[in-house]
Amino acid sequence: MWSSEGSDLLNYVHTSSVARHIILIDPDSQTSEEAAKRCVAAVIAGSKMIFVGGSTGTDSNNVHETVKAIQETLELCSWNASQDSSSDSEMWEIPVVLFPAAANAFSPAADGITFMMLMNSTSPKFLIEEQLKGATPIKQANVTPISMGYVVCAPGGKVGEVGEANLITKNDIELITSYAICAESYGFSTIYLEAGSGANQPVSPELIRAVRKSCNLTLLVGGGIRDGKSASIAVDAGADWIVTGNLTEGFSDSHELQTTLQTFITEMNS
Repeated sequence: MWSSEGSDLLNYVHTSSVARHIILIDPDSQTSEEAAKRCVAAVIAGSKMIFVGGSTGTDSNNVHETVKAIQETLELCSWNASQDSSSDSEMWEIPVVLFPAAANAFSPAADGITFMMLMNSTSPKFLIEEQLKGATPIKQANVTPISMGYVVCAPGGKVGEVGEANLITKNDIELITSYAICAESYGFSTIYLEAGSGANQPVSPELIRAVRKSCNLTLLVGGGIRDGKSASIAVDAGADWIVTGNLTEGFSDSHELQTTLQTFITEMNS
């Protein structure tokens, strides 16, 4: 449940003394009820933001249903905590942010949306066309855009294939540096290095380090990060946020997920 204004959301995204974790919920891979339960477990474990979206199977119907279910559940948790003097109701004030695969994966109920350019795509669809379709509905719904340069790195997975991306390899230090400077010059506030959902290896620390040194953007890293050690390597290289999706979908038991994420987040910042 996020109750603050858009400017506060942007401050929240960009300001922290420690790296933070984002749970990515794919509405095409779980019911809205399952998504809400997993988000509760993640928030208790220490996740600080919820992304909804990701796959090409998402659309406005399952995205909106999932966003509403998560927000209603977090609001109920917050209310319950407010009735107990030993509980912290503010811990439930977590933004629910859209992470869309396309313009049709939208919910006007979301707190924010990653307004992305897939910078190394060869298709105008992912450079500007989907953004044009989504811009007006986003503004009309007063959903806060988080401007983002999105760069897909090898192995890339489905997102690299669908996004028609020229994948960045671990040796492309000068190229990733140019992308980071370009994103900053465009005025983007964030940059996301993505290895692809379910990737067999995460983004290399050399690429993360190169981006960190070349720009002052908030840096998100995701794909192929399956444990706290991998996350810690990314954080040490300069990541501000670590995004995981597949990691959470493997758990049907909420308590087991909570315990796993608590360990993950502790190791991430160790």
